[in-house]
Formats: sequence, C-alpha cells, structure tokens
Amino acid sequence: MVGRIKLPFVPGLEVEFTDREKALKQVYEFGERSTRFPIVVFGPEGCGKTAWLKQAVELLRELGFEVLYVNPLHKEFITKTDVGDVVRRFSEALAEVIGITELRLATLAIDLTKELLKKWRVRKVALLVDDVFQAIGLDKTEVYVKSLLNLIEYPPEMYEGIVVIVATSEGLSRARIGRHSWAEVRPIWNLGREGFEELYEVLSKVVPDRIPGLDELWLLTGGNPRMLSQLYLYRWDVELVIKNFIESRKLVVFISSLSDDEREWLFKAVEDPDTLMRRERIPLLNKLVELNLVVDDIVFRDEFLWIDEPPKTDLKLGVGKYIAWQTPIHRDAVRRVLRS
Repeated sequence: MVGRIKLPFVPGLEVEFTDREKALKQVYEFGERSTRFPIVVFGPEGCGKTAWLKQAVELLRELGFEVLYVNPLHKEFITKTDVGDVVRRFSEALAEVIGITELRLATLAIDLTKELLKKWRVRKVALLVDDVFQAIGLDKTEVYVKSLLNLIEYPPEMYEGIVVIVATSEGLSRARIGRHSWAEVRPIWNLGREGFEELYEVLSKVVPDRIPGLDELWLLTGGNPRMLSQLYLYRWDVELVIKNFIESRKLVVFISSLSDDEREWLFKAVEDPDTLMRRERIPLLNKLVELNLVVDDIVFRDEFLWIDEPPKTDLKLGVGKYIAWQTPIHRDAVRRVLRS
C-alpha cells in the first residue's frame, strides 16, 4: 500500500492522512478500469475531499499514471509526471493577473492532460480537480464537466488508462450536472466514527491535557476534520466557533430575511432536517443548500453510490434520511440565531 501523506491540520501541525480505506480502494479500482465518465464528488465543506484527492495522487502515481492535481480556488497544483513542461506551464498560469487565474488553471488542467496524451504519448493519465465550480462560477459548471467528458470520450490519442475526478462542496451545481448524463455523481461524507477516533488519537498526543473527550467532539463535529481544526484553533471554545460561523455565513441577515412560516419550518428542521421535504418548504431547502448548510437527496445509502462509507441516519448529528446538516455546528449556529 502506498505511504500515507502528511497534511496541514492547523498552522504548525501536520497529521497523517487518516482512515478512508474504502475511498482509497475505490481510487485503486478507478485506476484499474478507468473512469467512463468524470466522477463528480460532493460533500460537506471540510469533510476531507481535498485530503482524499491528494492521497489519490500518490496512489495513482504508484499505479503508473501521470497525475495532475489542481485546485483553482486556492491556486494550487501538484504534478506527478516526468514531463517537466507541465510544471512550467502551471507556474506561468499562477503568475497571471488576479481574477483570471482561477479559470485559466481550470482550463489549463484539461489542455495539459490532452498534451500529455498527444505530444508526450503518455498511456495512463489522471486528472484530479478540486473546488473548481466555486472558482469558475456556477454558469460554467456544465460546460466544464462536458469538456472533461470529451477528454475521456474523444481523446487526442488513445490511452491505456484514464481517471478523471472532480470534488466540490458547491451544492447547487449538483442539480445542474445531474440533469445531463455527462458525469457520475457521488456523495462523500464526514469521517465515520472509527476514522474520527484515529484522528482524535493523533491530536490527543499533541495536546493531551486540553483536548475535550472523544464523544463530546464527535457530537460537535459529526466527524468533520475542518470543524475539529476550528475547535482546536479556538482552544476548544464552542461558543466562539459558533459565533464565528454565524458571522462568516451572515446567518443573522439570512434568517431575518425569512418569513414567519419559513422561520417556523427552520425551527423544525433544526430538530429533524427531513421536515423540509414538503412541497411548500423546498424553496427554503434550496436556500440552505445554496448556503452550504445542508446536503439534500441522500436517501440512497448503497455503498456503491458513495465515495467511502455513507452516513447513518442520526438526528443527534443532524443526519436525516433525506437531508443532513453538514455538521452539528452548522445546525447549532442556525438554532442559536433562531432563538435570539
């Protein structure tokens, strides 16, 4: 098995890639048989999509792929290829004028993948694109996914193997992509209990005297690594984390804009998100999806349809049968504003 990479958890602290054994096995399977369609992976913010993709870079390279990873939103790229020109081209794109860099990186990733196939006669290539829809804009989502499909279906040269994966937290683009047969859409969730325990054990060795108990942090984060890092940065002060979340998402303004009926529906959704699955409440549900507060349409929990393990219905964590709050803190922040 390929070695586990180390990833920044908070400034000054790196942790080894944790758990996601099934998700890594799925990457191996993608490499063995190629991806017939782009795999578009949706999940809560901070659930570990980026960490999974970066670990996938190492795994696919070990399988003999030339690998390109690009995150246009954060202006980051990783190349695992013997073609030095690829690094130069990405570096030049990063030096371009602010405002066009994100779109340039996104399109350059496809262009360079084509060049690897045609110009450099690469036989196995993988393209992993992270946070791209947030970077290029919702209006370009469908065109970008179609371009990725064209890369698979109409390559400039025949290949032995190809893997194309896109990861995003942007909820609205899911519906746009889903209305076409251009991609295979798969959700991913926060870490399961066992994986979260592994991460907790690593962290408890660094700050053993101050870290709260495992059960408490599990009920606060629902297994979300980024939310755990936020709690660490705020010295485990839950109140400060919730207040910061309320301010950063402008939840006071959002909830103030709701009608009396909508606020009542939101009160009920805090206790059970599935109560939003009624005709008159769907517009409110769509607003919550747009704000990346909830994830909808998660009724089917067949493992084949998910990346890694699907979540179990657990209202303590805000996970319903059809709809789930991205983390318990997302839900608790909304509850706090409603009560105030």
